[in-house]
Amino acid sequence: MALNPSNVRVIDPILSTHARGYKQATMVGHALFPTVPVFVSGGQVLEFGKESFRRYAARRAPGAATKRIEFGYLGKPYALVQDSLEAPVPREFMRDASRVPGLELGTMAVNTTMSGLLLNLEYERAAIATNATNYGVGHKVALAGGTKWSAATGVPLTDIDTGVEAIRSTIGLRPNTLLLSATAWKSARNNPQVAARIYAGLPDADRGPITLDQFKKAVDLPNVVVGDAMEALDDDTFSDIWGNNAVLAYVAPEGMAAVPTPSYGYTYTMEGHPLVEQPYWENGSKSWIYGTTMERAPVLTGMAAGYLFQNPN
Repeated sequence: MALNPSNVRVIDPILSTHARGYKQATMVGHALFPTVPVFVSGGQVLEFGKESFRRYAARRAPGAATKRIEFGYLGKPYALVQDSLEAPVPREFMRDASRVPGLELGTMAVNTTMSGLLLNLEYERAAIATNATNYGVGHKVALAGGTKWSAATGVPLTDIDTGVEAIRSTIGLRPNTLLLSATAWKSARNNPQVAARIYAGLPDADRGPITLDQFKKAVDLPNVVVGDAMEALDDDTFSDIWGNNAVLAYVAPEGMAAVPTPSYGYTYTMEGHPLVEQPYWENGSKSWIYGTTMERAPVLTGMAAGYLFQNPN
């Protein structure tokens, strides 16, 4: 069975665009590692120092040379990796088996592959962000006993303030993002210190369950997300990808990857990815096969723009 070239030209660009816009609601790693397009599979991260925070002797006499300052340097290398998955559309699903599947069936196949690709990426981002060895002294805390946020004596708001100051004193900018694992969010929203701040002055009738928006205002951060993504293990049990952690970070706003400011991380992604391959007919399975490919690498960048809270629950 031959492909219809006109159909392929129409379907592939549409589905590739759909794949690049596809997001899973439970996956939040992009909050720490936003996507930055690149055009080569490997290179070095452009890192920045404290040039923007130094005072310079900028005054000059008539005819004198102008003070020149340098910025940026080549830091750690990165290498993109390529993930690729396929999903079949059996001919039994189609009303007319002689044609390339319509957009709706093609989209379903692409969604299936994208779920797998994004779960892999979420896992890699979480593995980087929750690895304590990636953080310097003063940029991490291992909570235990009465200091856990799940304990009545835990003080998450105070701990977050400590993290804010650690980042600000290191990079000169206040963090703008807090990622909470599902267990960290459970502990924080039920913590007495958090409840005291949010419920202050409210009558009992208005004291419902603490929402993420309320918590965001309480910690005074513009971006607060909860990592609910889970993976199914070999024994069919589920495990939280973000574990028992919370990460505070400064992340450069979208479109500012080249601006000389520190940022927690990026996901370097090949321009045009993820992309949907041309569907092909497979006789053995009597199905049209849709493949999706994504070439990317999440990396830590900049200075110490992050702070890790371990074991809050």
